Amino acid sequence: MSRLDGRERWVFPVLSYALLAVSSTAAALTDPPATATPGWLGLPWPVPALAVAVWLAPLVWLHPRRDTHRVLVVAHYGVLIVLAGALITASPPFVVFGYVGYPLAIGLLPARLAMLGVTVTAVVSLAAQAGPAARATLPSVIAGVAMPLAVAGWYVAAEHDKRRRLVERLRSTMADNADLNARLLEQARRAGVLDERHRMAGEIHDTLAQDLAALIGQLDAATRASQAPARRRHLDQAAALARQSLSEARRSVRALRPEPLEHTDLPTALERLATSWSRSAGVRLTLEITGTPVALAADVETALFRVAQEALTNVAKHASATRTGLTLSYTDELVLLDIRDDGTGFAPHAPADGFGLDGMRQRLRGIGGTLRVESEPGHGTAIAATAPSLPPERLPSSTALSEGPGNA
Repeated sequence: MSRLDGRERWVFPVLSYALLAVSSTAAALTDPPATATPGWLGLPWPVPALAVAVWLAPLVWLHPRRDTHRVLVVAHYGVLIVLAGALITASPPFVVFGYVGYPLAIGLLPARLAMLGVTVTAVVSLAAQAGPAARATLPSVIAGVAMPLAVAGWYVAAEHDKRRRLVERLRSTMADNADLNARLLEQARRAGVLDERHRMAGEIHDTLAQDLAALIGQLDAATRASQAPARRRHLDQAAALARQSLSEARRSVRALRPEPLEHTDLPTALERLATSWSRSAGVRLTLEITGTPVALAADVETALFRVAQEALTNVAKHASATRTGLTLSYTDELVLLDIRDDGTGFAPHAPADGFGLDGMRQRLRGIGGTLRVESEPGHGTAIAATAPSLPPERLPSSTALSEGPGNA
């Protein structure tokens, strides 16, 4: 029970008893109890007044239960109106008490019966005050005024109940939507965390892991070199790889583009990559650019550069190749990147534990591209990457954040 109900449960009894006291005082002045004219059932007005006083007592208990004991509340209200009519018949000053039926109808009765209670109160008050000559016209008054008012009140209350139920359904739906929203936000947060983990794993594989593998190769070559100049050259390359790895690690943490693409275009970055890789791996590499180079979305250039970087790293680590070819082709709608070698080859569909091929596929899938691998043991390998030729404004840079590493 709310605080408002706690107050209202006392308001109606106090109001009822106050009106009864006022009416009784007025009746006592105009028609003293000792000489009171017999009225209802041949009894003077103090008798029905006492009956009404007793009947009002349950109001304190009924009011907070008006929604759970509706039949009892309606019956109590009906008897109270009949007693009020009897009082008015016994003594006209009790018409003041009869007005209590209006607030009680609104405060106690269900919404669809409130207007009917008001109408009944008005009819009873009017009938109790009417003289014998006027009572003949009461049926026409009831039929012409009271009944239409009761029907209109019933219809208005019914519409009110419909709107109330609709509001309750809307509130329930909004609560369900809020709960769904909270779950979706939590899922989005988890997906963001997972995407960031995938991005960092891919960046570590594409930068630190590859550079560390090359660094180990340079250190191994330095230990095997018999001449001091050769040893110094390998150590210098190892130091350069270490600095490059540190720089790429910092860029990966900041989610920046690869350093070779920061201030140049994709063809130039691939030329530098080819030169550095050929010198480091000791394998002859032929680079060819066909078509007209155009500016591409940052994520497209990043994905193609990482694919070329990963493919060349795999050639150096596993292929034992003597020749490698790298071709970048521009068309109207696509950009094609092909990497070929004459190495030992492998079985593309065999299970593998690394990140390379799956990582390349996921990068390309993130920009709407594809990857095709052709190889067999002893016959070299050909990797063909295809990406859409999207201009810089067509693809948001956040796409790269959704990429993750694969397995190769």
